[in-house]
Amino acid sequence: MEQEHLPKHIYEQLAFFRYRIRKFIRFSEEAARSKGLTPQSHQLMLSIMGFPERNYATPKELAERLQITPHACVELIQRCEEQGMVQRCPNRQDRRSILISLTEKGMGILEELSEIHVDELKRAGLLVFDKE
Repeated sequence: MEQEHLPKHIYEQLAFFRYRIRKFIRFSEEAARSKGLTPQSHQLMLSIMGFPERNYATPKELAERLQITPHACVELIQRCEEQGMVQRCPNRQDRRSILISLTEKGMGILEELSEIHVDELKRAGLLVFDKE
């Protein structure tokens, strides 16, 4: 018995979508490097500011967002802290954890990177953003 395959256009759409994602990721990686950051540092900073309803996160939350191990996340936070991009603050509600937020320096670089990312997404016709 012959197995039925998905229609060719489905493969084409999936392949094109994957291509566009990879192209955007490459753009993002190069943009981060142009600002002296690793792509992972940029992702960490974006995850902090992009966390819903607040501008800080715990290392555990960040590890989940970045899909890395908690240990790897702590190492990444340490490297970003050494560069002056993020800071650790005590968590007053749970003394067992800390909160990670951006420094002014980190926020400035993230703002620059985010503006060029928005422009790239608009140029590619992938998303439309309101700045408000």
